[in-house]
Amino acid sequence: MNGKTALVVALWMVSAQGLVAQDAAPKLALPSAAQVAWADAEVGMFVHFAPNTWQDNEYDQLSTPLSALNPKELDTDQWVRVAQSMGAKYLVFVAKHVGGFCWWQTDTTEYSVKHTPWRDGKGDVMRDLAQSCKKAGIRLGVYLSPADTKHGIEVGGRAPTPEKQQEYIQLFRKQLTELLTLYGDMFEVWFDGNLIFDVSDILQAHAPQAIQFQGPHASIRWVGNEDGIAPYPAWNAVRFGVKKWGDYTAEEGTPDGDRWLPNECDARMRNTWFWNTTNAKTLKSVAQLMDMYDRSVGRGAVLLLNHTPDMSGKIPEADALRAAEFGREVQRRYGTSIADVAGKGLKHQAMPSTPRTIDCVISMEDIAQGERVRRYTIEGLLDSGWKVLAEGTAIGHKKIDKFAPVQVSAVRLMVHEAAAEPVFKRISLHDTRPK
Repeated sequence: MNGKTALVVALWMVSAQGLVAQDAAPKLALPSAAQVAWADAEVGMFVHFAPNTWQDNEYDQLSTPLSALNPKELDTDQWVRVAQSMGAKYLVFVAKHVGGFCWWQTDTTEYSVKHTPWRDGKGDVMRDLAQSCKKAGIRLGVYLSPADTKHGIEVGGRAPTPEKQQEYIQLFRKQLTELLTLYGDMFEVWFDGNLIFDVSDILQAHAPQAIQFQGPHASIRWVGNEDGIAPYPAWNAVRFGVKKWGDYTAEEGTPDGDRWLPNECDARMRNTWFWNTTNAKTLKSVAQLMDMYDRSVGRGAVLLLNHTPDMSGKIPEADALRAAEFGREVQRRYGTSIADVAGKGLKHQAMPSTPRTIDCVISMEDIAQGERVRRYTIEGLLDSGWKVLAEGTAIGHKKIDKFAPVQVSAVRLMVHEAAAEPVFKRISLHDTRPK
């Protein structure tokens, strides 16, 4: 029996449970190589830092004199160490937030680090951070806000008059070009609130592999909340034309989509994006962070978890320690498996060397082949026979299924509906109970 015949027979076997048999593999939305690499990162770190850090405010009121901005202890190596400690593989820095202040040496505006006393006006946070990331092997991303209060620009980069619009487009294009040409390769570029004009020529020329958050050529989408949680199922594909490109959220996910547009879940370590003097007690617990991880990474999305330096320029010690605790807990629960298996097909079985207690199974499709599974069950072999431990629909890059602890001598994943022959990168068994 050749490979194609085997696939057709497998699909016919499943069709009795609801799948329409097909004579050839269907067309599936497929990710680019860059999107696959981005999904493999699983966790990134956001860094929000702006004049509003000095204002106890989430948005820059333009009230802080530039002479007051002097973060003498600013240490991008420390930022990167925090990212590494929590398992982040990339870091997105807010180089310009909504207020318009720029943390790099730019000639586009006087509202920038060049006009502060920090390092006598010669400091460049983007430069420092790029060097820190390169040393540590952390990939660098940048957030460039299309909105700009200092220049009277609203969400999306919208100006009040056609003349102002053209002026701002040129300013924004120059800022983007600077960021994409002066600091090495960019892993991700953020256009928060979408972008009403096209900068694809700049991106194609200087960052063709960069993941784009929102904007006319977005390659990922906002999940739709700031809680670090994806819904379930969180399908990776969408249908083109449902709404303006760049405005899609998890709500538009569909297993039958024609474009790959995965979900990024942005979230905060504290209850605000920017540090302030009042919210130290809102620092999330390890339990809260793990719940967030399970409902983002564990639902096939990527978690972008924010840290914010204080006025000294360093991430507060309590926040840094919590990040490390979180990273250790992820490794404790999921870093080592009891047994694992991989391969193609509708049925996969993993067997511990001896009966073991487990409370979690992690399943990962090879998403380079598309998201193929549509319905599955996970069953454990107990003394009394096979028992269903978990069931679901989407798997995608990663699905973490948790259940009450149970001793098993084998576990099998059964695919009951699929768009094509499933391809599993890994299926692993875990005991996540505290030791």
